[in-house]
Amino acid sequence: MATVVKASVLHGARDLRVESRPLPTLSPTDVLISIKSTGLCGSDLHYYTHFRNGDIQVHEPLTLGHESSGIITAIGSSSVSSGYGLKVGDRVALEVGQPCEACELCCPPDADTPGNYSGEKGRSGKDGESTSRYNICRAMRFRSSAKGWPQFPHAQGTLQEVVAHPAKWCHKLPESVDYTLGALAEPLAVAMHAARRSGIPSLVPRSSPAISPSQGAARVKILVFGAGAVGLLCAAVCKSITKGNAIVAIADIQADRVKFAVENGFADTAVVVPIPDKRPETIKEKLEYAKSVAERVKGGELMKGLREQVGEVNVTFECTGVESCLQSSIYATAPGGKIMIIGMGNPIQTLPISAASLKEVDLLGVFRYANAYPKVIELLASGDPHLPDLSKLVTQRYSGLESIPMAFDMAARVKDDEGNLVLKVMVDM
Repeated sequence: MATVVKASVLHGARDLRVESRPLPTLSPTDVLISIKSTGLCGSDLHYYTHFRNGDIQVHEPLTLGHESSGIITAIGSSSVSSGYGLKVGDRVALEVGQPCEACELCCPPDADTPGNYSGEKGRSGKDGESTSRYNICRAMRFRSSAKGWPQFPHAQGTLQEVVAHPAKWCHKLPESVDYTLGALAEPLAVAMHAARRSGIPSLVPRSSPAISPSQGAARVKILVFGAGAVGLLCAAVCKSITKGNAIVAIADIQADRVKFAVENGFADTAVVVPIPDKRPETIKEKLEYAKSVAERVKGGELMKGLREQVGEVNVTFECTGVESCLQSSIYATAPGGKIMIIGMGNPIQTLPISAASLKEVDLLGVFRYANAYPKVIELLASGDPHLPDLSKLVTQRYSGLESIPMAFDMAARVKDDEGNLVLKVMVDM
């Protein structure tokens, strides 16, 4: 067996090098995974471009990548098989965050029984799901992230040949789920977590049959700001969990992206957000612009050929981090509705809070995910007719560690040289 593995290592802004590392040592509860596919995330791109992500500075050479799938090549001990049902040759998706598993967030005080992740740790809530919120554990170590400094060293990412990872955070892939979809499980988990926190399932009666387009007014109305990969996955999850009983509107400044969303079944109506001739400068100008965007959303047609308009929406997923989009979300959301804050942009924003409070619109933060992977993998394998073809999100592919700088350069673009959209760039090993 080889004693070293190769890894892509970031030493500074746009300074990626392929280096050799010792083969990871396995603990009794670890598995050794040969990485097969990794999707490039926006946070990875920020680290690559700036050697930081917002105010999170990198303090040592860092391997990027956290949206990954692979195959188990070794196990730390027989306890991996007996405790987690994993063996050599199993294909897995990696849940790359490792919480402390001891704090009040990982183990809620009213836990029925302390235990493991995903339905075992923390007391069971509605539908038997865990109430653990390990995703916001203060001691979380997340691969490819420098967050949590001065915790040191950083948790190295998955853009390397082989990683050692705790078996409990590896999720076996069914035969019908390939490595590409296995890598997409990570951003899909973000969307699943956001949808759960939004309460959308409770808005749709369990016995409700699919409603025909002519009955659009009776359907749950959902708005997604941002037609990038995460926004499209949020739209896809909403399509699935409502079993067709939702109208999904998607808004973006890029016309081709919202067109893609509608043509491929991710959304029912597209809204192109206009770029103003003169950039709003004052608070009054910014809020007037946000109101105009909200009116454009509410005035959109539910479906082609129908005169009915979207109107106010029940839930908005804000996936851009752009101040004006969050402002517009408040104006576009109906009384009693919710806004899911997923995008990470400017950390300080001016919001029309009175407009939200007078309508009792809830603003809910979303950070990564908890207890989502089992449901996500179940969804990927389900053949759900309401779920769009997620493989279409992978628009460019690269192969091998040496290609990773080119892959990141592509991920920073809106379109490739042939004019194709850039949504999700995948690196195969």
